[in-house]
Amino acid sequence: MPAKDDGISRRKDGRYMARYTIQTPEGPKRKTIYARRYQELVKKLNEARSNADKGLIVDADDLKLADWLDTWLDDILKPLVDAGKMAHSTYVRYRGIANNHVTPALGHRKLKDLTRAEIRRLYNEMGKKLSPRSVDYIHVTLQGALSQAVRDDLIPRNVATGERPRSNHQGSPEEAKALSPAQVRALLMAARGKRYEALYTVAVHTGLRQSELLGLKWADVDLDTRSPKLSVRRSLKVTEDGLGFGPPKNKASRRSVPLNETAVAALRAHKARQNAEILATPTWQDTGLVFPNRVGKPINPSNLYNREYKPLLKEAGLEGEGFTFHSLRHTFASALCNKREYPKVIQSLLGHSSITQTMDTYSHLMGGMGGDAVDSLDDAFG
Repeated sequence: MPAKDDGISRRKDGRYMARYTIQTPEGPKRKTIYARRYQELVKKLNEARSNADKGLIVDADDLKLADWLDTWLDDILKPLVDAGKMAHSTYVRYRGIANNHVTPALGHRKLKDLTRAEIRRLYNEMGKKLSPRSVDYIHVTLQGALSQAVRDDLIPRNVATGERPRSNHQGSPEEAKALSPAQVRALLMAARGKRYEALYTVAVHTGLRQSELLGLKWADVDLDTRSPKLSVRRSLKVTEDGLGFGPPKNKASRRSVPLNETAVAALRAHKARQNAEILATPTWQDTGLVFPNRVGKPINPSNLYNREYKPLLKEAGLEGEGFTFHSLRHTFASALCNKREYPKVIQSLLGHSSITQTMDTYSHLMGGMGGDAVDSLDDAFG
């Protein structure tokens, strides 16, 4: 229980309030904590006192947003990466957004003085030069950092709450960017004969994530049965120490995916070319990867995108269309939706953790599903 001089009292609005003292470079300062329940207040007060004893307390009176973002990244998110609860690439994205967009615009502002109007202005200004998706990432970053500041009792409320970027106020989820059949043909025609031709072919015919494709090993591929398939068992991970392998994105992502004739033919041809490449490369390191770099090691996704995929888009006449590598996965899913495949089957093939994720992403392509079944009721009930 807190000491008697902690000054716990109950306010007229029903909340409990406690006051305590912290030491700052300018001398002692009184702080206030609020909670709906007494025991909750006691817990928060004990945590605050414990943090103060450890030197972890932060005085928010003069705390700048830029300094708080650094604290949030280093003390909150980095331990999640170290514990394997957050991908290193996600952490890098948060830090990049904070350093490149939020801090230059608002980093000089005191955390406690930040206003909703400033948040809206930031989104509007960023929307003039960045994609809606990028503005969404800025919002997610700012929302997360300010939510933690509220939990740490540095500010009374999160001024980013409710101030969604304009892209999320258009009434419907952003549609997945997928290639049309003609665009797929143009892309694969441009890839013909290139080192990663099979990578693009398998991507649009299986819907695997890029990390799953780059983590795929020949031991995971079965081409010699009546029902060829591949098994997703690992993903390529970008870590602070470089490239490595880890489990797929979620439990449902560990799955078997059937291979059609086009994918099988592409993989057979790719295997033959790779065998020849191994013989011609004395420095080759046999990692067993289906899609390694030019010496057999895992390929850096950034290098793949900038040195291989972007030039391929340009050659195919698709530059500037907004097609990321992830668009190949959307193309696969969109084709299944257009063929009226059951959403549960699509979920399984994509390795989504829930049917809700599948429906939220592709519901705009599923509008006609069930029409034939309803029409059949004319006969059943006629």
